[in-house]
Parts: sequence; C-alpha cells; structure tokens
Amino acid sequence: MSAADPAPASPPPVSQRFPTDIDVDSHPGRKATISREDLIAAALKLIGPHRSVSSLSLREVAREAGIAPNSFYRQFRDTDELAVALIDLAGQSLRKIVGEARQRVATRRSAVRSSIEAFMEQLRADDKLLHVLLREGTVGSDAFKRAVDRELSFFEEELRVDLIRLAAHDGVTLHEPALVARSITRLVFAMGATAMDMTPEKDRELIEEMSTMVRMILAGSRAMAQRGRAAG
Repeated sequence: MSAADPAPASPPPVSQRFPTDIDVDSHPGRKATISREDLIAAALKLIGPHRSVSSLSLREVAREAGIAPNSFYRQFRDTDELAVALIDLAGQSLRKIVGEARQRVATRRSAVRSSIEAFMEQLRADDKLLHVLLREGTVGSDAFKRAVDRELSFFEEELRVDLIRLAAHDGVTLHEPALVARSITRLVFAMGATAMDMTPEKDRELIEEMSTMVRMILAGSRAMAQRGRAAG
C-alpha cells in the first residue's frame, strides 16, 4: 500500500455493531434494561425434561426475556457462557440445600435419607436448576461438561468432610472417604438423571433404593477400614 492510499476503515465499535438501546427503544414492550438474572430466568423457562440448555438459541432466550437479541451481549458473550452460569448457579443452589439437610441430622442413616430426599425435592422443583446439572453433563459441550464436573467435585469435597464428621460421631472409620464421597455423588446424580424421565409417583421407591445403595457403600467402606486395622 502506498502512502497515498487511504488507510483501511476500522471496524465500528461494539456499541455501534450491537446498537442495543436503539433495538430496545424501537420495539414497544421490550425491556429497556436487562440483568444476568433475567436472562438466566428466561433460559430456565425454556428448558425442560426433553430440552437442554445447549439447544437454546440466543434469539429464543432474548425473546423470552423480552429484549432485542443484541441486548443479550450486555451480560453474556454467547449462549455457552449463559449455560455455564446456569450450571454454576444450579450447583451452588443444590449444595446449599443438601448441605443444610445433612447439617440438620446427626446419624449416618438419617443423613443419607434426608440428603437424598432434599435432592429429589430439588429435582421436582419448579426452577429446574437441577435439570441443568443432570442433563448438561451428558449432552452439553465440553465446556458444559467441565463445568458440571467442577460442580460435582465441590459436592464430593463437601460430602467427604461430612462423612468424616459423621463417622467420628459414630466412633467408626471409613476407608478412602474421598473415594466414598465420589462414589455416592456419582451414583445419586446418575440415578437422578434417570428419575427426570420418571413420574413423581416413583420418587418414594427411588429414594428407598438410593438410600439402600448409599448405605451399602458406607458399610463396605467401614468393613474395609476394619480389615485394614486388623491386618495392620
């Protein structure tokens, strides 16, 4: 390019490429402002037992939220970032609910059952947050699966701490409590994913089955710890 040639035009700034204020003002009924929480709520309304976050389009979410599509970019880069935010929110919400259920009890048996009951109640909750965790870990993108796995690792660590606490309360020892926590977490989430496609009438039976499986894992861990002490 010679010195006389005009310099190539720079791309317009983001605010001009995505004229959110103009889009909103030119469509009566659309919201003038939007928050991350509004977009998350809109996405949750669209997903269901047979619809994952990964299948949502930006325009669908924007329409449900009552905004112009370009306004979406004020809060999220794309729908992938929105999905990861949903996964994080779902994990935080469920950890709080299940953690509170475990803290309310002192014995292993009631801790197992109350935790599973809290899990199933959240599965049937109207906000569908748990559905995000259960479904995106199997059908979402690699980024979604990593986000779900991160949330599961948080569950496992919190459960490991509680299992050690409850074992000490009962005067027993667990073999590999971290592995026990991982086994229980993965079992409950796998069965929860199956329960999404079942009617709520089956929940009581499923809770009994899951509680028995978890107690079997705990009993096996205690037995292995006892054998280890005897061998030592």
